[in-house]
Amino acid sequence: MNAKDYVSFADAWESRATIRTRPRRMVENDTKLIYPLSRQPLVLSDTFTRECAHLRDFALVQSLYKFINDVVIFETEIVDKTARSIAKNRFTIRFPFACRYDAMTVVVDEDYHALVAMDFLQQTIALTGIEPIELPDEIELSRAIPGAVALAPAHLRSAVELICVAIAENTVTHDVAAFAKDESVKQSIKGLMADHLLDEGRHSGFWSRLVRIYWSSAPESDRECIAQIMPMFIRQYLTNDIQKGFDYDLIDHLQIAGTIKQQLKDEALAVTFPINSHHPLVGNIVRFFNTSSMLESACVRRALTNYLPSHSSSRGQPL
Repeated sequence: MNAKDYVSFADAWESRATIRTRPRRMVENDTKLIYPLSRQPLVLSDTFTRECAHLRDFALVQSLYKFINDVVIFETEIVDKTARSIAKNRFTIRFPFACRYDAMTVVVDEDYHALVAMDFLQQTIALTGIEPIELPDEIELSRAIPGAVALAPAHLRSAVELICVAIAENTVTHDVAAFAKDESVKQSIKGLMADHLLDEGRHSGFWSRLVRIYWSSAPESDRECIAQIMPMFIRQYLTNDIQKGFDYDLIDHLQIAGTIKQQLKDEALAVTFPINSHHPLVGNIVRFFNTSSMLESACVRRALTNYLPSHSSSRGQPL
């Protein structure tokens, strides 16, 4: 795909963007969950179920706060940064005006998503009376993207940033889709996720197309260099150190005996996902490499060997 072939989605944004079309979502005072059980393994552990099932809703509310906090960081500090740089024509890789216009709609959308998430946090505090515990000031991408960029030579740092943000946006889109389909949670939460998904589906295609434009003209030597950085980015992106830190802090805030807290921490520590093709998010990442055309390059296929399905069963170890 060449830059001259790019077609703006301006009309679709005007008619479908959630900031244009969606009403305010109000959290319901009903018996449905405020956060999916499947997304917080802590509350499904044997010790939690046996010793503190009555604290389930507290743990789920705090998990929602963490999710909202992650959304705000992701949208305003990561996606917004790169999209705004492209929109204002300050990105090292230059794109035509149609791309830059669409990038500005991404900025508007992402900041609006952050605003809606903050509104939902305030509504949840008012409804439940539960204040958030201390929330992390960064997410995995806050470390993974700068780490990957630092590995690149100066002339490729913007390209690596672009690809990393594109991977993240595509991964988030499919993750939000699963969240939006969960029938156990409140309708307002499902609606919030469905609204987010409507915009993120457009965004994921946007970032994939920008990467296709860049990749189509990148010299083979640059492709080789970038390919070698991708496994390191994926490993850092898919770590769960920050999540585990939050879970430990959440456990410390539970009104239970210290021995039970330690049991919960031990069980939480045992929950791991090897970073290979079996990891729940790797399929989304590989899908991006396909749609962006990067996987057509032999150097990328070689670099991602352990993440591709046909090679996963025998190896089982991340690159």
